[in-house]
Amino acid sequence: MRTDSEQLAGVVAAAVEVAAESARAGAFTDEVARTLTALVSKIADRAVESAEVNGFVSGWQEAIRVVQTSEQTGAQVYRMPKAED
Repeated sequence: MRTDSEQLAGVVAAAVEVAAESARAGAFTDEVARTLTALVSKIADRAVESAEVNGFVSGWQEAIRVVQTSEQTGAQVYRMPKAED
């Protein structure tokens, strides 16, 4: 399975290829540029969202494992010294 960054790199490479072919054919217009930019932006947004969700899930799973495997100990409280006036 491809990672999000690999998928994004593939989409960007394809967009650049389409832009180059359009330019060679004399058909590269503002509309083509906007469309390719929107495509890459949409894929990038999805990749970022996926990375954030996957990062949260893996971090949450790690935290649950730590809580489940560690001994139950009381909280340690440290008193902060008061600033001298």
